[in-house]
Amino acid sequence: MLLSYFAERRAELLALVERYVGFETPSHDKARCDVLVDHLAGHFAALGAVERVANLGGGDHLRIRVAAPGAPADARPALVLCHYDTVWAAGTLAARPFRVDGDTAYGPGAYDMKASLALAEHALRAAGGLGLSLPRPVTLLFTSDEEIGSLSSRALIEGEARGAAYVLVLEPPVEPHGALKTARKGGGVFTVAIGGRSAHAGVEPEKGVSAITEMAHQILAINGLADPAKGTTLNVGLVEGGTRPNVVPDAARLVVDARAWTMDEARRLEAAFAGLRPATLGATVAVSGGIRRPPMERGPATAELFARARVIGAELGLDLVEGSTGGGSDGNFTAALGVPTLDGLGTPGQGAHAEHEQIHIPGLIERGALLAALLTAL
Repeated sequence: MLLSYFAERRAELLALVERYVGFETPSHDKARCDVLVDHLAGHFAALGAVERVANLGGGDHLRIRVAAPGAPADARPALVLCHYDTVWAAGTLAARPFRVDGDTAYGPGAYDMKASLALAEHALRAAGGLGLSLPRPVTLLFTSDEEIGSLSSRALIEGEARGAAYVLVLEPPVEPHGALKTARKGGGVFTVAIGGRSAHAGVEPEKGVSAITEMAHQILAINGLADPAKGTTLNVGLVEGGTRPNVVPDAARLVVDARAWTMDEARRLEAAFAGLRPATLGATVAVSGGIRRPPMERGPATAELFARARVIGAELGLDLVEGSTGGGSDGNFTAALGVPTLDGLGTPGQGAHAEHEQIHIPGLIERGALLAALLTAL
């Protein structure tokens, strides 16, 4: 029933994806992001109580509360997470407009994750259109800063999650099999600022302390913190320092991406960075930053939620599988609170953050039906 409902609305669903892709929403562009929020607020008003959450540093966040008539008064809501910001700069759409080629739709932000905005809307419309009751209220959160670390939305997400029965995250799945995500690495960024002492490199180099030489020592020490067997990785992705070849450099800086599967490893990394000390006499080392997203560990609550989703999917004729990824999402925050969290429920496709970004249209139909089934059964 649900699959046929969505299949019959293929054109309507695709048109909605195209409409949302048509709003360019770079994370840092408040004006453009807020234009989409205006549109979403009006579009979802018929489905629930819409509340706009101000964000002075970027696009506003949107919270929609959908009532569940007949549900127990103490029923905790389901929380559905989407972000509407993208990595694409304004003007990208002119160069790569939305287009459909057979069963594939292309467009910047379609896969990550404008299609999910359409899924959320149509899943709720399907429940009403087919007379399916919601066993609990549904809270939708559309946030504007997931691509840049969710700094302004994290408290909002965690606050809603603490009162939720479970969390569904409409991020893209693990490809190529469209696996739902039950584990993600946690990650963060550390910045190491190194001080030295300048001197003339030819006349009196012995009076200088090279910040770049010290940086080399620090890079080797940081690389040594990785533990490939545990999946703990570190990438010194940015280095800078010095002014000119004939000056002993008095300053250098390096920026490190750090990722880990477990909180134990994340804490170890934070302690290790805090403990970095200079290897060169006279040099200084100062560390800032840390783990921004805790790991999404596959705990019993999430495993049970996936098992239930797999049964519900099988009733639709879908063979759901689970997977994991080294990337983070807002599901990391909710899972770390112990709330059952199922991620990767977005539309199958490929090319997140890439020029060939695309969604698989039959997968769009399947995921719409699955989301509606989950919200009306869990």
